[in-house]
Amino acid sequence: MFLKNAWYVAAWGDEITRDLSQITVLGEKICVFRTQGGEIVGLEDACPHRKLPLSKGRIKGDTVECGYHGLTFDCAGHCVWSPGTGRIPSEARVHAYPMVERYGLVWIWMGNPALADPGDIFEIAQYGDPAWGINRGEAMELDCNYLLMCDNLLDPTHVAWVHEGSFGQSATRDTPLRVTKTDDGVIVHRWMMDVEPAPFYKKVIGFAGNCDRLQHYEVRYPSHALIRAVFTPAGTGGPDGPLHDDVFIMDSYNFLTPTDEGRTRYYWFQLRNIRPDDQALSQMMSEDVRKAFEEDRAVLHEVQRGMADKRSPHIDLPIDAGPLRFRRQLQAMINEEAEVDRQMAEG
Repeated sequence: MFLKNAWYVAAWGDEITRDLSQITVLGEKICVFRTQGGEIVGLEDACPHRKLPLSKGRIKGDTVECGYHGLTFDCAGHCVWSPGTGRIPSEARVHAYPMVERYGLVWIWMGNPALADPGDIFEIAQYGDPAWGINRGEAMELDCNYLLMCDNLLDPTHVAWVHEGSFGQSATRDTPLRVTKTDDGVIVHRWMMDVEPAPFYKKVIGFAGNCDRLQHYEVRYPSHALIRAVFTPAGTGGPDGPLHDDVFIMDSYNFLTPTDEGRTRYYWFQLRNIRPDDQALSQMMSEDVRKAFEEDRAVLHEVQRGMADKRSPHIDLPIDAGPLRFRRQLQAMINEEAEVDRQMAEG
């Protein structure tokens, strides 16, 4: 089950054009396209007559014509033409999904359209700020349930083993974690004091020697994460210490969209507070981050298989406190939403 009344990322903005195409979100197939004015439309991808996908039809101006018998639908999902001489059947309509373009991403509301508020979309204050550099990569297809990646993004400890050559260092093995529950998610964080910078960050921070390092792992409901990395010269960091002028900050934004129960589409980009116009740095960061995420993907594919085929119960460790708290609250939200839907269906 999934939380329906929430915004999910449907695609990168440049993935949706005037051509009809199909995406799958939460197991639902959706026909997407751009209008002549550039607005993005998402319609249930099934003509109500014989269920041919509308994405197999034709775009006519700002309407979609079914490729079987020509039923034609506007951007709100209403049928505006059907064959024959009678009136258009009242059942000749398809669901229209609210969609918003922001941060170079296309966001889709999967629940009750009347509840869709663009103000609830994940806020990224530094996006578009000329003082911050950005790097990004193509969406990744993960053969695992989205909650396994949510677990991963609330688990600072795994970097010591999975990302030993990039994000990991000895301090990431055993420095205690702090877990904080917020109104919209869970944060797992820790400061590691006077430690050697991890290999990836050695290439980008602007100072030499040891550092104080913050790992801030935050996942918000239903499946959106901010991973903040802060590096400052040793002795200048910590929760109460002032940040040094040479502080390096990288905010990694990670948006997980369940395709179905066993597959996930993963969208990501990073913002940094240094050298915003350095394209070589952006390319290097994108390539290195992609390699690290490929390491996550390989592990989580095997975890998906292992959890599906397990012959004995799995166990939880103290480091799993954040992911478990997130899962419990998300499931409570899903259960509450299902109960409201049941009551409405019963009148």
